[in-house]
Amino acid sequence: MLTDPISDYLTRIRNASKAGHRVVDIPASNLKKQITKILFDQGYILSYKFEDDQVQGNIKIALKYDKFTKEPIIKKLQRVSKPGLRKYSGSEELPRVLNGLGIAIVSTSHGVMTSKQAKQENVGGEVLCYVY
Repeated sequence: MLTDPISDYLTRIRNASKAGHRVVDIPASNLKKQITKILFDQGYILSYKFEDDQVQGNIKIALKYDKFTKEPIIKKLQRVSKPGLRKYSGSEELPRVLNGLGIAIVSTSHGVMTSKQAKQENVGGEVLCYVY
């Protein structure tokens, strides 16, 4: 049994991109689906597909690589809030990742969004991870 499914999600993407895989399969949940949509909207992944044929469902993510150097677009995925130590930030203290070049994914009362969107909506929440 997994104690931290978000860490497992990030680790699967990290391992697949380091190994040079084009597609990665991940067990689905609503939170993982929302994080996947954010990664797609911000341009970190090529495409995604939700498959609900099983009991839990699956997420197929097509990873994105640089055309010339064949390096993965996602340089680092870092889990911030963990089950043993949750990290919360108010709307004024939301983190900026790499001076605005990366994104922080935040779970708020208005849903899962980037820290930039949360600042615009003036809501705080749990900082899930950093992506850059």
